[in-house]
Amino acid sequence: MEQLVGRKKECEELEWAMNSNRSEFIMLYGRRRIGKTFLVRNFFNDEYAFHFVGAHRKSMQAQLDYFREALVRFSGNNELPKIKNWHTAFLQLQAYLECRTEKRKVIFFDEMPWMDTQGGDFVSELEYFWASWVQNRDDIVFIACGSATIWMRERLEENQGGLHNRITHKIYLRPFYLNECRQYLSGRGFHWDDYQIMQCYMIFGGVPYYLSLLRPYLSLQENVDALIFHIGGDLSDEFGELYNALFRSADKYISIVRLLSTKREGFTRSDIELSTGLSGGGLSKILDNLTRCDFIVAYNQFGNKKKDMLYRLCDFYTLFYFKYVDGNNTRDEQYWQHHFADRNVETWEGFSFEELCIRHLPQIKKGLGISGVATETSAWRFVPKKGDNRRGTQVDLVIKRIDKIVHLCEMKFSEKNFSITKDYEKLLADRRDTFMDVTDSGRGVVITFITPKGLTQGIHNGVVHSSLTASDLFAEL
Repeated sequence: MEQLVGRKKECEELEWAMNSNRSEFIMLYGRRRIGKTFLVRNFFNDEYAFHFVGAHRKSMQAQLDYFREALVRFSGNNELPKIKNWHTAFLQLQAYLECRTEKRKVIFFDEMPWMDTQGGDFVSELEYFWASWVQNRDDIVFIACGSATIWMRERLEENQGGLHNRITHKIYLRPFYLNECRQYLSGRGFHWDDYQIMQCYMIFGGVPYYLSLLRPYLSLQENVDALIFHIGGDLSDEFGELYNALFRSADKYISIVRLLSTKREGFTRSDIELSTGLSGGGLSKILDNLTRCDFIVAYNQFGNKKKDMLYRLCDFYTLFYFKYVDGNNTRDEQYWQHHFADRNVETWEGFSFEELCIRHLPQIKKGLGISGVATETSAWRFVPKKGDNRRGTQVDLVIKRIDKIVHLCEMKFSEKNFSITKDYEKLLADRRDTFMDVTDSGRGVVITFITPKGLTQGIHNGVVHSSLTASDLFAEL
C-alpha cells in the first residue's frame, strides 16, 4: 500500500480512539476523492472485525444481500440466512462480533449514506444497535465513513434520536495543502518545482485521487490533456459524476456553481435568486450543502457581519471545468498543450492564485508571524457612487488582527520576481488610502504582497509592509 501523506492529526485521533477504554463512534467525512477510505485502510492495515461498503443507487434488498456476503466473508459461516431488513442485519452482526476475541473490534462502514435507501430503516436500526448493544460494551471502534457530507452531518452529527451525542470523534478530511502535494508527488517520482506544483493545484486542487492519476513521465500539460481532454480520459466525465454522486437533484446544484463561475468575486443571495429562479428554503439548503462540501464559500465584506454576504465558487476542478472544458467543442485532445501559454490562461492563473492563497490562510499567518493572533478574514470592494471621483477597487483578502493591524493582501502569480513600478506603487497606495477612508478604519492598514518568487529590489517597494513567497505557502504547519 502507498505511504500515507499528511493526515497526522487524523491519525492521532484514530490512535486515541483505539487506545481508549470505551466504545467509540467515529464519523469520518469529506468530499469525494479526498482519501477517506485510504486513510482508514492505511491506519488499520486493512484489519477489521467487520467491513462493509454501501452500494451506489442500489435497492435496500441489494444492500442487505451485500451485507450478508460481507458477514459470510468475515465469519466464514456460509449458512447465514437471507437478510430481509436492517434489524436482522444488525442482530446478525452483533451475534458475529460477540464471538470475536480481540481487545478492540474495528467495524468500518464505508459509503454509509448509500446504505440509507428510500423507504428503508437503516438509521433507526443503527441507532437501536448502538443503544441496545454497543454502548454497553467497551471494545467497539465503529467508523462511519461517507462522501455525502450533507447526509453525514444531518443524519449522524445532528441526529436527535438514538445517536444524539453518541459520536465521540468527528474527523473532517480536507484537501491537501501545497506542502502535502509536493510530498505526495515527490514520493511518486515527480520532479516538478514549486511553480509547477502551484499550476497543478490550480487545476486539481489538493484532491489526492486526482493527483494519483498524474504520470511522472508526462509534463503537467500532457497530464491535463490525458486526463481531461482525451476522449475516455480518467477525468473526462468527472464533473457529472462528482455532483450526481453527492447531490439529489444535481441539476439545481450545477446551476448554482455554473452561475458562480461567471464572477470571481461571487454573488449575493438575491443575485442568485434572480439568476436561477431558486429561492426560499430550497435555495438555502443548496447553498448550505455546497458550502459544507467545500465547493463554495460564503464570506463577508469587510465591516459587515451579514449584510451583502457573497457566495464564491472555490473548487479548483469545477472552476477549471467551466473555464476550459464546458462547451469546448474543439475535440482537440491536446488542447491544454496548445493553449496553456495563451494570454487568457495567464489571466485565469492570476485569479486562481488568489484562490490558492486564500486556501492557505494558515500558512500566510505563519509567514507573517501571527499564527497565534486572533484574526478575521474578509474581502472588500468599493464601487464609487455618482459624483465620487475616487477609483473603484477591491481587495480579495483582508486580514484584520485583534492587535489593530489590517493586512490588505495583494496576490500576483508570476514565474519571475515581481517588479513594482512607479504607477503600480501609486495604485497600491491609493487603494490603501481609499480603504482607510471608506471603512473609517482607525487601525494600522498595511499592504502584504504574496507572489511565488518574491519582489525585485526597487525604489518603489516602500509601499509594501511585508512580502511572502512560495516558500511561505509551502510551509508545514
